[in-house]
Amino acid sequence: MKTLRRQARERMNGACRVCPQCDGKACAGELPGMGGIRTGASFRANVSALEKICLKMRLIHEVRAPETACEVLGLSLSMPVLIAPLAGTTFNMGNGLPEERFAQVVTEGARSAGTISCTGDGTSEVFGSGLNAVQAAEGWGIPVIKPWAGEAFFERLERAAQAGCRVVGMDIDTAAITALAKSKRPVSPKSRAELSAIVEKAHALGLKFLLKGVLSVEDALAAEECGCDAIVVSNHGGRAFEAVPGTAAVLPAIAQSVRRMTVLVDGGVRAGADVLKMLALGAAAVLIGRPAIIAAMGGEEEGVRMLLTRMQRQLEESMLLTGCASVREAGPHLLA
Repeated sequence: MKTLRRQARERMNGACRVCPQCDGKACAGELPGMGGIRTGASFRANVSALEKICLKMRLIHEVRAPETACEVLGLSLSMPVLIAPLAGTTFNMGNGLPEERFAQVVTEGARSAGTISCTGDGTSEVFGSGLNAVQAAEGWGIPVIKPWAGEAFFERLERAAQAGCRVVGMDIDTAAITALAKSKRPVSPKSRAELSAIVEKAHALGLKFLLKGVLSVEDALAAEECGCDAIVVSNHGGRAFEAVPGTAAVLPAIAQSVRRMTVLVDGGVRAGADVLKMLALGAAAVLIGRPAIIAAMGGEEEGVRMLLTRMQRQLEESMLLTGCASVREAGPHLLA
């Protein structure tokens, strides 16, 4: 992993320091780049909120081979760890890999580890790179579309369906990105009527719909009312709004409030113990972002596979140390 991290640092040309502890302190305000927006407070909050959670160690039990396999939105996965939607290699990642190649790397790396990657959005070329990777992987990917205004969202939704995917998403937490508005590609929040129409169209295309960027019980209930199949509790890695809490702090209330939807989460997940913490707090699975970027830049497909298999092994170790036989059984009883 040391070689991988060194290669990532070199490839990213200063866009990421590849710090030993990825906590947002060194890169605060570095956007474009890998940092959190403005003060970087919400990036740091993700890490600190998760660090405050402790697991209960139990060693007198019958568990010997913890089971990490799970099903998320009808997708059979080797572990409850997905790769978050990642894109923008030129302006955020030091141009360490061409966009098309980066999308291939994360998609195939996740697939080889038995799990799945989301793909990101931006320019038409960036979005197309992700769709090409998903199509090449026989539909094994989750395209996540920005909350474009007007018909632009529906056009990309149709393109995603044509790529053969089974799940599509929208990262509504990018609804205030001014750079997109300045480039005459506006994004916006969505009314209940607008979100319902989007979900209805996705379902008509045979796709399940995931809404990423939920941080309140109110938005979670609205998403459920509008027909969303899943939500991701997320503050966009601290890159959208600096004045919000870490995701681990709000996850329990959100998870307890919904009845039908699958609840996923991202934010500060760096190791297998972090995955188990999020499951204990109410998530069905987690998404990882920055660690996957570093792995992709440092080792391409093999780097991504190594990261995920290492995280799976750490998750198994954490489950053994807490007496958790299966990720399906994880819950608040694992918390100290």
